[in-house]
Amino acid sequence: MIPESRKHAEKISVKNRAQEAQKVTWVGFFGNLLLMAGKLFAGIVGNSAAMVADGVHSISDFATDLIVLAFVRVSDKESDVDHRYGHGKFETFATMLISFSLLFVAIGICWSGIQNIIESFEGKLLSQPSFIALIAAVLSIICKEGLYRYTVKVGQSINNQAVIANAWHHRSDALSSFATMLGIGGAIFIGGKWRMLDPLAGVIVGFFIIRVAIRLGVPSVNELLESALPEKIEKEIIDIVEQTPGVITSHKLKTRRIGNTYAIDIHIQLAHEISFVKSHEIASEIERRLRNQYGAATQINIHAEPIEE
Repeated sequence: MIPESRKHAEKISVKNRAQEAQKVTWVGFFGNLLLMAGKLFAGIVGNSAAMVADGVHSISDFATDLIVLAFVRVSDKESDVDHRYGHGKFETFATMLISFSLLFVAIGICWSGIQNIIESFEGKLLSQPSFIALIAAVLSIICKEGLYRYTVKVGQSINNQAVIANAWHHRSDALSSFATMLGIGGAIFIGGKWRMLDPLAGVIVGFFIIRVAIRLGVPSVNELLESALPEKIEKEIIDIVEQTPGVITSHKLKTRRIGNTYAIDIHIQLAHEISFVKSHEIASEIERRLRNQYGAATQINIHAEPIEE
């Protein structure tokens, strides 16, 4: 049976999967626009370097939103003369770019935080922000967490990895604002050298974002490098093929991902005396079973070989 998430994704794709992805991305785009302007205003007026940095962090969300808007429309196009296997890897490429964007932003947060911590230990007193910056941080957390939950829900419903990756970018911004809130709160309510809580929390969150970026980026890079599907899935494919009536055994299995779909190449060995028509029927039955398991868009290539039983 097809997993429920994959079934639902196929229904959504019929109704225009790309349109759903663009809709949720536009919501995030305008949300990021308002938050970026609000953070920069609160940071400047509220004398908070942390909030200004958080506002600059929000600018990176524009890049990811634009990437998703540009690539998702292409990734859902049907195959053409130049792309016989479809355009699914455009989505993979978008996911990889988003992960790199997250990684660079996280490194920047960590570097800035470490510099501030060093300066604090050297005796420098960090500036104290005002309440407007603290309020902006709280509102940012609420808004960005809401955008994350909305975006990841839509991304999972249409099985779109680029949209899910963009949702994690919203979550990273919420975490960045949380670190900013802790730092601003410590600077306001405790003061003194405790103002270094801001850069310390930023470094911790930065490492978390790096972890998320790696988790999103490694599968995308592997896919672009034509890595095989997980061993568990390949074993499942072999079981489906060899349990099909008429198949004696199979070998030379090759698999890979093409965006949201699987590509499967396999050799099957059939009885020596079997007719061409029967061989075709067996291959068609294997295709039916595999597509029933992994989705109608699954790319399948089967080579039949005769063998003495």
